[in-house]
Amino acid sequence: MKRLVFVLRRILQGICVLLLIAVINFLLIRAAPGDPASVMAGEAGASDQIFVQQLRERFGLDKPVPQQLATYLGHVIQLDPGQSYRQQRPVMDLIAERLPATLLLTLTAFVIALTLGVALGAWASARAGTWVDSLVSTFSMLFYATPLFWLALMGVLLFSVKLEWFPGFGYETVGSGFTGLRRAADIANHLVLPAATLALFYMTVYARMTRTSMLEVAQMDFIKTARAKGVHPRRIQRRHILRNALLPVITLAGIQAGAMVGGAVLAETVFAWPGIGRLMFDALVQRDYNLLLGTFLVTAALAVAFNVVTDFLYTLADPRIELQ
Repeated sequence: MKRLVFVLRRILQGICVLLLIAVINFLLIRAAPGDPASVMAGEAGASDQIFVQQLRERFGLDKPVPQQLATYLGHVIQLDPGQSYRQQRPVMDLIAERLPATLLLTLTAFVIALTLGVALGAWASARAGTWVDSLVSTFSMLFYATPLFWLALMGVLLFSVKLEWFPGFGYETVGSGFTGLRRAADIANHLVLPAATLALFYMTVYARMTRTSMLEVAQMDFIKTARAKGVHPRRIQRRHILRNALLPVITLAGIQAGAMVGGAVLAETVFAWPGIGRLMFDALVQRDYNLLLGTFLVTAALAVAFNVVTDFLYTLADPRIELQ
């Protein structure tokens, strides 16, 4: 019962945060220069101000900003961000079409980054001061400092263009007509490069965090006591040091899991991956306010959801934490 109250309280706080984010996003986007009416009129080859004004009236852009904000929040509360100005389709339908691709990419990258990052960090910690530790630290710093888009481009040039191991672009082979397992294998083949590129940056962060946390825990009194009792070093490393060192890693992973969804824009753009990152970029270029606000709100909701799950997992990982 206590855990249920804890989760419900976190969910209520998350809803309040989302409403605040919706207001801030709306005001920031409205403060940006340009509007959908001018863009659509320019693409239609019509610079007539009467035509532009008609477009503004059609989409409600001629109303005062507070009135537009109230209308938008009313739609958000009903889980209906409105229609896309450009595509004349419900925003939620467009997002629902792209969201599975983004979740597939980000969750795959997240699992790879967390698993390999923790493993590398534990390996480096167990061999602190040796060449293994230096190699992992150098590797982590190198890929942490390398821009994501550069890694993506180099990955395409090396593994797709030169070696021809993996396809460089797209979600699946166009016109292949694959179904069932063959289609799943084709999608997985296209997933390798974008997922590996996105995971590489976050993996280095988890490796550094795990190594530092494990070295800190290894100096605590209960670890010294376990060693004095003659507990096997591998058991100490795995059951005592790693388990306690994972607490800050869990916190960091929960924060970055939500950020990874929004941060997939670069990877999706370079690899032509049809997720909400590319949808967000296209909406920004086209000044499609409703679609842009919808993608912002969905990514924020995912980040809040991951944080709620992280809070809950943290209490399971460390029973000493009180549910408040």
